[in-house]
Amino acid sequence: MEDSSSPDTQRGAAAAGSWQTWFPPAQWLLHYRSEWLRHDAVAGVTLAAYGIPVSLAYASLAGVPPQYGIYCYLAGGLAYALFGSSRQLAIGPTSAISMLVGVTIAGMAQGDPGRWASIAALTALLVAAMCIFAWLFRLSSLVNFISETILLGFKAGAALTIALTQLPKLFGVKGGGEFFFERIAILAQQLPLTNLAVFGFGVVAIAVLLLGEKFLPGRPVALLVVVASIMLLSLTPLGALGFKVVGALPQGLPELHWPGLRPSDVDGVIPLAFACLLLSYVESVSAARALAQAHGDEIDARQELLGLGAANLATGLFQGYPVAGGLSQSSVNDKAGARTPLALVFASATIALCLMFLTGLLANLPNVVLAAIVLVAVKGLVDIRELRHVWRVSRFEFIVSMVAFAAVLLLGILKGVIVAVLVSMLMIIRRAAHPHVAFLGRIPGTRSFSDMDRNPDNEAVPQVLIFRAESSLLYFNVEHVRSVVWRAIRSAALPLRLVVCDLSVCPVVDLAGARMLATLHKELQAAGIGLRLVAAHAVVRDMLRAEGLEERVGYFGRRISVADVVEEFRASVAPRSPIASATATAAT
Repeated sequence: MEDSSSPDTQRGAAAAGSWQTWFPPAQWLLHYRSEWLRHDAVAGVTLAAYGIPVSLAYASLAGVPPQYGIYCYLAGGLAYALFGSSRQLAIGPTSAISMLVGVTIAGMAQGDPGRWASIAALTALLVAAMCIFAWLFRLSSLVNFISETILLGFKAGAALTIALTQLPKLFGVKGGGEFFFERIAILAQQLPLTNLAVFGFGVVAIAVLLLGEKFLPGRPVALLVVVASIMLLSLTPLGALGFKVVGALPQGLPELHWPGLRPSDVDGVIPLAFACLLLSYVESVSAARALAQAHGDEIDARQELLGLGAANLATGLFQGYPVAGGLSQSSVNDKAGARTPLALVFASATIALCLMFLTGLLANLPNVVLAAIVLVAVKGLVDIRELRHVWRVSRFEFIVSMVAFAAVLLLGILKGVIVAVLVSMLMIIRRAAHPHVAFLGRIPGTRSFSDMDRNPDNEAVPQVLIFRAESSLLYFNVEHVRSVVWRAIRSAALPLRLVVCDLSVCPVVDLAGARMLATLHKELQAAGIGLRLVAAHAVVRDMLRAEGLEERVGYFGRRISVADVVEEFRASVAPRSPIASATATAAT
């Protein structure tokens, strides 16, 4: 019997009404089980306990008041629960986006905290608008062009950049500087002024967080550290040793507030929003897919655009800044037992209660603890094992990853994102414009042919060159294919009499591709060499016939193979037997 909660059943239910495809609660609520309620409630409370201290830390990265980070969890998670397709994804501020927002808005806010907060909220609204636009026009697949290799280097660079902004808090010094290496130089000069009490407190906090991460995964260890640090500063003389604290937070829920700015009022806010969109969508979909695979579920990549759009719209209207589905908070939600997005509703309700009644307890929270939380969180952005794997598998992709890494360190996170996107695009263009052209030989004892470079024992066919372009033949790569073929023709050991083009792995040939083959035929014909085309797909045959290739090079129907053409050529050049020659003479 089919499980009514399975993804296939839910998709079938969605098919019954189109509105259900963009409003997922209509699917999962229909099959909600009563025993799931306890799991979702526990997961929601656990997520809130994890999210409150983390969001306070990330708000400091974004340069906004600490409570704004909490507002992001409150509003973003609730909105995503209504439109997101993942059951376990948790929405909130992330380290990379927070840092991106903070360092970019610093140059736009002109030192005005109110303007800073308004730009942050405006950025979230622009991200929401871009998400909804991309959802409407089905553009979710475009983000897939951002290479994982690029993101690997970008995240490592972002992690070092973020960590460097938190180290002054750890050492109890002022810090300063705008760029990575400038910050290092300033921090090095200030190290003799280190506050040993603050530094020791931060080191202990980091150690506890790391131990909790190892031995108590999925538990709100950060909340324990926050509570313990508040008690220590409140009840012991530590508070008099130069600790900087968060201070009292406003009590109550955030008010609905439209930013008092327009995109035209802030130069650079649209590129910032686009960079946030890229980071948010890639990080969210990656985390959602990882969790879905672990549970045998599926996510709808297009629907995630609508879910993220709703989450960013809510945070922008309730004094937040751009949010995403981070893997760390989503793992906490999943390990705590979340069964459906209802866990996010419980998390928002718990956060709302804390904002209404418990904000006064955070007044003595030391900033060094928030720095410790960030430092432990961003270490997950540096994947040394994967970098080593990329180094072993492809030196080229490793270099590309390092380009993104260096761009973040040298240019900053926003420009680093832009460079990462450009490098991804250039990689795609380079690969598409320079496809591999394989030259084929017969596999011994068979009628099959394969790449001779990869299989040196293959048998070459005398006076015949067989090539296979392993991509579509399009206007931007045809000259590369043509030049590679001509180099092989000129370097052939014996004079050639036939060139065979195997189109079996060529899904598309455009007009430029067809004309390149026609030109190649004309050039080969002038050199006394024939050209045959084989194994073309139906749409490719249609294009080639429309361009008149079949009349010039001969029949290339779907039944003609490389082996057929080679055997036909051999028969045409084979010397006649004596009996056949005598018969031909008598007939004459």
